[in-house]
Amino acid sequence: MASRTSDKNSRQNRIAEMRRVEKARDRRNKIIAISVSAAVVAGLIGFGSWVIIEQKQKDKDAVAARKAPVDGEKTWDAKKLGRNHVETPVKYEMNPPVGGDHNPRWMNCNGDVYKNAIPEVNAVHSLEHGAVWVTYNEKAAKADVETLAGKVGKTPYTLMSPDKEQAGTIMLSAWGKQLTVDKADDPRVAQFFTKYVQGPQTPEPGAACTNGLGEK
Repeated sequence: MASRTSDKNSRQNRIAEMRRVEKARDRRNKIIAISVSAAVVAGLIGFGSWVIIEQKQKDKDAVAARKAPVDGEKTWDAKKLGRNHVETPVKYEMNPPVGGDHNPRWMNCNGDVYKNAIPEVNAVHSLEHGAVWVTYNEKAAKADVETLAGKVGKTPYTLMSPDKEQAGTIMLSAWGKQLTVDKADDPRVAQFFTKYVQGPQTPEPGAACTNGLGEK
């Protein structure tokens, strides 16, 4: 009788120990799960904060770039540049032109890269809409032309075309603004884009850069 009682107590003790171990394991697993979840959440919060900080810094840099003058750029008084729509040829005082009377139809400037020279009177209308016009002559290296074409191709409100008559190797024009550089990797190229693509100089911000005149 005593032996049976002893066996029963032993079995109960083993069951109790198994339950204790199981509960301890459950508590440990819960602690691990909570710790991992907390680490993941903290990581996500940290990453999200980093992204926000990075974006704010980029925004600040963009604002600074828009405010900072572009070294070497030429400026014309926008108030003195004509804005009449004309069907006749126009003689501009600068080449490429940065403003003045122009054709009623604009050149497509949604990242359009033209292989041939384009009509100035149509390109000027694109500048009025806030486009930056990149031109180059025969002195421009092929690699630079390709680099600029890639940049223009992915940037709305820009266009690019050759101009054998221009004095500078590579020239960037916006309404009333112009910059001459020798190489595509000149940091002022990016600054000019940042500052003048739909920039404050734009007479008609948001006007169309599609459904105009394209290359034939």
